[in-house]
Amino acid sequence: QVQLVESGGGLVQAGGSLRLSCAASGRTFSGNAMAWFRQAPGKEREFVARINWSGGSTLYADSVKGRFTISRDNTKNTVYLQMGSLKPEDTAVYYCASSYSDYATRYAAQYEYWGQGTQVTVSS
Repeated sequence: QVQLVESGGGLVQAGGSLRLSCAASGRTFSGNAMAWFRQAPGKEREFVARINWSGGSTLYADSVKGRFTISRDNTKNTVYLQMGSLKPEDTAVYYCASSYSDYATRYAAQYEYWGQGTQVTVSS
């Protein structure tokens, strides 16, 4: 089993920044992709960003491209999401996810392990 624990969420004003962290423990894998998804109240969970094992390949949702950056530190089994120029529509619970495969992309079904989520609230 893999346990994922997100941290770094909170309340921020529009235009501000936050950095989310996701620490993996347990049976951590090598060669696996990790991703961030989010779910706003009354909406379905949506893809935010994804990074492969080496960090050399990233993928972003159009809505966050140019504002968010995903990165990882494999020595710490941690993935990060640096969020900037935050907007009220970024308000959601943000989830970290881990896949067995390094080829997982933007689809939730490709990820086997999920964290509990961390709340991000952006005020206008």
